[in-house]
Amino acid sequence: MIRINLLAAEKAQAKKPALQSGQKMVIGCSLILIAALGFIGWRFVALSRESSQIDAEITAAQQETTRLRSIIQQVQQFEQRKAQLQQRVTLIEQLRKSQTGPVHMLDQISRALPQMLWLTELKQTANDVQIDGKCTTPIGVSEFVSNLEASGYFKRSIEILSTQLENSSGVELVKFSLKATFQTPDAKTTAPAAAAPKAGG
Repeated sequence: MIRINLLAAEKAQAKKPALQSGQKMVIGCSLILIAALGFIGWRFVALSRESSQIDAEITAAQQETTRLRSIIQQVQQFEQRKAQLQQRVTLIEQLRKSQTGPVHMLDQISRALPQMLWLTELKQTANDVQIDGKCTTPIGVSEFVSNLEASGYFKRSIEILSTQLENSSGVELVKFSLKATFQTPDAKTTAPAAAAPKAGG
């Protein structure tokens, strides 16, 4: 008598679908894992590219900053040199004016001297000058003052500090002392313009 084990066949058939569903789950998980790994790899590559680009931009920005700093330093050096040159020019102009001032003053004083009048002392304090001298007549002092005022290099009015008679070797002389204020050549140019209406009148 032959016995057929139908239960074993049924069990085998029941195991097949279970195995197939487990394989499908494994395959699905594997695909999800592969996809996740692929996404992570793609994201890593993208981030690496972005990081490299950002590093390149940072390097370029640092180079540009260095270049701009050198330009700023050059501009600052130029400004400092310009200021130094301007100070030198101003100093040279001041020295030139201070050199030409006494020359013009002495020249105008010598031109204003009338006959029979000579100077004994000349003191200068800034633009004020004290002139001491002697002459043979009192008219000479007045003439000297008028000549100085007419030159335009001395402000009006010139102050006569003192005049006194003295006897030197039997000759009577007038000893005088004046105080005048010297004008710069720039200030002198305004004097003729102010005097012009009087000349026309």
